[in-house]
Amino acid sequence: MINFIQFTVTRALLACLTLFLVSLIVFSLMEFVPSNCAERYLAFKNTQGSNITIEDIEAEEKKLGLDRPFVIRFSSWISNIVLKGEFGQSCILRMDINELLSGRFMLSLLICITALIFSYAIAIPVGIISATTKYRSLDNALKFVSYLGIALPNFLVALCIMLFMTIYYGDTMTGLFSEEFENVPWSSDRVKDFLSRAWLPIFVLGWNATAFALQTVRALMLDESDKLYVMAARARGISGMSLLLRYPAKHSLGPVINSLGFDLNRIFSALPIVALILILTESGALLIEALARSNDQQLAGAIIFLLTATIVFVNFVTDIILAIIDPRIRKGVMGGS
Repeated sequence: MINFIQFTVTRALLACLTLFLVSLIVFSLMEFVPSNCAERYLAFKNTQGSNITIEDIEAEEKKLGLDRPFVIRFSSWISNIVLKGEFGQSCILRMDINELLSGRFMLSLLICITALIFSYAIAIPVGIISATTKYRSLDNALKFVSYLGIALPNFLVALCIMLFMTIYYGDTMTGLFSEEFENVPWSSDRVKDFLSRAWLPIFVLGWNATAFALQTVRALMLDESDKLYVMAARARGISGMSLLLRYPAKHSLGPVINSLGFDLNRIFSALPIVALILILTESGALLIEALARSNDQQLAGAIIFLLTATIVFVNFVTDIILAIIDPRIRKGVMGGS
């Protein structure tokens, strides 16, 4: 038990260190892009007809604290996040970032996690069937579907579905809400409207992830099925689903669980492009806006930090789960207990 506590504390410290290093990288990228926040904001104001002078830029830099050393600005930024949960103001929009992301990031996270659950719910049983079926044609068909999922990019799948929905139903299914529910408080009707449209980004994001997970599960099952402990179990008279679930399937799930954080990262990485195509109003679309259009590095940094924190937390949780359910890892961590 002491070994397990030490393992948990070590993983927690490593997670905090990882998050600190990532936050330093994110803040450095925010700082080292051409022109600082004051210059970008005043350049934006200049496009609106304002006459900007050097004195205006210097005054704005002092107002934003950009005249302070890098270490002090980073310490202030990270301490505000950790202690107060505040990300400051958007560089261009001059709105509180917490207010901008209020609800949007959780909506994005909900879509991504649902897509991840969707992909694993399909990939795990189908991957097991593909690896163990006696019917070659079924295995080939499932492999073809998985290859198709890998070959077709998410944005192309989104465009194909939108075209189909437009031709046959007269609705592109863009956006997470219908026009009448776009800016109204949450209610049962708004939830129903959201669910009627959220399936599309969930399916599109889960499409590629399902294919990768299916290939992974299939390869792991084939590898585990030929190992000596499975042959020994079979020699003891264990067969059928009992053998499958107790040995190769159970041991194959370890690497799959361990890849949850990686798969969540891959799904979220695809979200901004899908959000752009489907005209979604969540943090993926906001990230594209901040990076590609407005160059709002403060807003982009906040979104990337939140995403990283989520992935680090998921990886920490999966490490603990693996140490509990996998006898091989548990033996190393808990000293055989």
